[in-house]
Amino acid sequence: MTMADFDWKARFGPIINELAKDGLDHWATSLRQQLVHRFEDRPHGDLDRWQAALDRLPDLEQVAAQLDRSAVTLNAPQPLTVAQQEQLELGLRGLMPWRKGPFDFFGTYIDTEWRSDWKWDRVSPYLSDLAGRRILDVGCGSGYHCWRMLGEGASRVIGIDPGLLFLFQFFSVKDYLGDVPVDLLPIRMEDLPADLETFDTTFSMGVLYHRRSPLDHLLELKGTLRRGGELVLETLVVDGPEGFSLMPEDRYGQMRNVWFLPSCDTLLRWLDRTGFRNARVVDVTETTTEEQRSTDWMRFNSLQDFLDPDDPSKTVEGYPGPLRATVIAEKP
Repeated sequence: MTMADFDWKARFGPIINELAKDGLDHWATSLRQQLVHRFEDRPHGDLDRWQAALDRLPDLEQVAAQLDRSAVTLNAPQPLTVAQQEQLELGLRGLMPWRKGPFDFFGTYIDTEWRSDWKWDRVSPYLSDLAGRRILDVGCGSGYHCWRMLGEGASRVIGIDPGLLFLFQFFSVKDYLGDVPVDLLPIRMEDLPADLETFDTTFSMGVLYHRRSPLDHLLELKGTLRRGGELVLETLVVDGPEGFSLMPEDRYGQMRNVWFLPSCDTLLRWLDRTGFRNARVVDVTETTTEEQRSTDWMRFNSLQDFLDPDDPSKTVEGYPGPLRATVIAEKP
């Protein structure tokens, strides 16, 4: 197995062609250049190992997906043989750690670190009807929410996330489903062309606090939306008045790249200043060790290790524990 076995041109050629046909030639051109850099100029050292894990998954035909339940579920017409079940388990475990989910592959349940379905259940009641919409999911991880969006009737879903392990986890689902209108691009938000103005809904969940300039991130998100499009923003927040935000001295919950945790009123002001309208907080929920935890499919430290053992309402650094708000706003 060599890195050449990963054929990025075959993987991404269809979406590059689709973008060009949709009049997004500038995006198609820049995406091709970014993928050359990612997979040819500076290929990841684990690429061959992840491809080998993907290749171990058993070949199955007529696979059906259930995308409207807590676990993104794949079903085959016939039960898997013992040998196929062993192949499946070996391949899926070769793609550990699994952080966002859960997934159910033909009866093999992947209990991911995050119960991403809980977040979806909190957000989905407040969304505009996703049927027929073109959707961008920024920081999509393994694509769990992308599949849930397709399950709600979206006509096109594009997720972006630079994590290549996430990409191969996404392929483990998509390879069974074939030509479905969902793709994951291994790029960052700043790799997108400015002012695409092509999406009906853009999701940014769990990204804003990782950005050194949160206002620039909001402007980038606005640029992806058509006029009248909807932003779904979920981020860490803290209690406090308008104008208040927490900037950790170094780490927050052991995470190095956390920059700003605003109060909800501050977040709404940021959205107003960046030109969104009708911004409203639709949910505020404390993250618990039931929602984020170590499992047999993600065996590293998780939230229980990032909280103060003597006062779990605080992080190990002494900051307020993780509180997440979801805000929905429109582009005028």
